[in-house]
Amino acid sequence: MRTGSLPRRRRLLRLVVLAVALGLAWLLIALFEPFKGSGHGAVAITIPPRSGVTRIADVLASRGVVGSGFLFEVRVTLAGHRGDLKPGAYTLKRDMSYGAAIDALVEGPRRNVVSVTIPEGRSRREIQRLIAPDGLSGSYLAATVRSPSLDPGRYGGSRARDLEGFLFPSTYQLRRGAPVGLLVARQLTAFKRAFRSVDLRSARRVNLTAFDVLTIASLVEREAEVPRERALIASVIYNRLHFHMPLGIDASIRFATGNWTQPLTQAQLHVRSPYNTRTNLGLPPGPIGNPGLASMRAAAHPKRTRFLYYVVKPGTCGEHAFSTNNGQFQRDVARYNAARAARGGRSPTRCPG
Repeated sequence: MRTGSLPRRRRLLRLVVLAVALGLAWLLIALFEPFKGSGHGAVAITIPPRSGVTRIADVLASRGVVGSGFLFEVRVTLAGHRGDLKPGAYTLKRDMSYGAAIDALVEGPRRNVVSVTIPEGRSRREIQRLIAPDGLSGSYLAATVRSPSLDPGRYGGSRARDLEGFLFPSTYQLRRGAPVGLLVARQLTAFKRAFRSVDLRSARRVNLTAFDVLTIASLVEREAEVPRERALIASVIYNRLHFHMPLGIDASIRFATGNWTQPLTQAQLHVRSPYNTRTNLGLPPGPIGNPGLASMRAAAHPKRTRFLYYVVKPGTCGEHAFSTNNGQFQRDVARYNAARAARGGRSPTRCPG
């Protein structure tokens, strides 16, 4: 019995040693990833100040930069860099090796990375002026005429002249000098992701296409100063379309004339343009800017009201007085004009700061 049990013990010991060796080999390969590349794509992340290694590991893993937050933390510890990872904004890659990700965070945010913020509602021409100082290469206007990343025809915009309306507003991080087409591609990708969450059933019931909804959203974005009024302004647009009334939205005239800041002149109010919603029935030919998700949702599913008119309430920060008939609307307009005259022709709104 004793002589027979010895070989069995030796075999068991060999198996244990083999299992431990295989486990160590797997752990070393998992940690050091000798066959892994430098990653692909681009992921914008921000490491907040005073973030610990565990928090940083969780951020990287959740965004797909590394495969495992736990293994990243172990690798950082083995490399002796637990106190060397720097906070800030980074543009990293998906599925990076742990070593490459550690090197990037030890180096710190690159000074040649620029953060481009596109506010909601801005038109292509406005965005061109906004990003001009950011050091991207190429013409934004040229890059936003057409793109292989998105076909407006798939949204009902087969006659769209350009990508106006599809350039999703957000903050994007790119390397300084990157082609402006990269920004456009990211905006279009962000748009497709956001627009998938918009419920179009209410709009389709009144024969509006996705492109029509996007056009309405762009009008709402420029008209609504108070978030809760987005769906109310959208309801006015729907109601006026239903009764075949001109929309009378001056933001579309501002788009046609390029005058976004100065009072509109009488000549501009009567400009001969399909975007003049005072003189033309129906929607303008397309969006007048690039709306955010909240305005898209309001345009797709407006409040159910009988409102046909609105005008700014004096003494507020962009709130509107809504009305169902022209008589009440004219009284609201007279109140607005009187308040404006009392301020020497300046807007009678009051906003903090």
